[in-house]
Amino acid sequence: MPRFALTVIRHGETRFNKEKILQGQGIDEPLSETGFQQAAAAGLFLHKVKFTHAFSSDLIRTKQTMHGILEKSKFCKDMTVTYDSRLRERKYGIAEGKVLTELRALAKAAREEIPMFTPPGGETLDQVKRRGKDFFSFLCQLVLKEAGQEERPSQEAPGSSLESSLTEVFPLGTSPGGCDDVPGLVASVLVVSHGAYMKTLFGYFLSDLKCSLPTTLSKSELVSVSPNTGMSLFIVSFEDDAEGVTPTVECVCMNRLDHLSGKAETRCSV
Repeated sequence: MPRFALTVIRHGETRFNKEKILQGQGIDEPLSETGFQQAAAAGLFLHKVKFTHAFSSDLIRTKQTMHGILEKSKFCKDMTVTYDSRLRERKYGIAEGKVLTELRALAKAAREEIPMFTPPGGETLDQVKRRGKDFFSFLCQLVLKEAGQEERPSQEAPGSSLESSLTEVFPLGTSPGGCDDVPGLVASVLVVSHGAYMKTLFGYFLSDLKCSLPTTLSKSELVSVSPNTGMSLFIVSFEDDAEGVTPTVECVCMNRLDHLSGKAETRCSV
């Protein structure tokens, strides 16, 4: 069965991120100078990776981050990006534009805990999860459909495999399932999204799809909020069962920040 790589990156820093102000969907704040630098650094780090698809939230901070990454790419500079509202940040209703401490105060007044608390006009975690599941299901169906079609010539050229380009920057061969004795990747997907959304999506991978983890990564770390331009890589495979084709997810690395520090301080397989 086909396998594909899913690289998920949080957008770069905005002024509101630095000031701990909730943006959600209603505050469409652009990247700060630091955020543009982070996006460019991510692009340089990934410049030899061959992505076959690129998806981004349709909010400005994710669009700018995606542009900053792709403009540094050796292979994907002119790639078409699909901007998908299903990748938007969680909607925080009346708390958008307020500092995080105000959200905590609202939750306390309602006698609830963050992040389970939903401000008036906001999205519940279940609603965010449904968006994430819907997007992931769409992505799996897209890859399966394209895998049944003729492969791109660029994927067949010697030394041009999608794995080899990923392995230059990610510990792909040392992941729990390994990559030496399994079919090659049919797609390499880049997604740029938001912290709270990604936390919920990764939680779905863990709780519902029983995502396998690197030995150095705990379950609590898997569902932590990614830092700005934190990179996470998953390998998605498909298995035939009584219910049809079911995806299985393997986490290769989580919230990688090598591109910012220049150090190998990552939560990856060893």
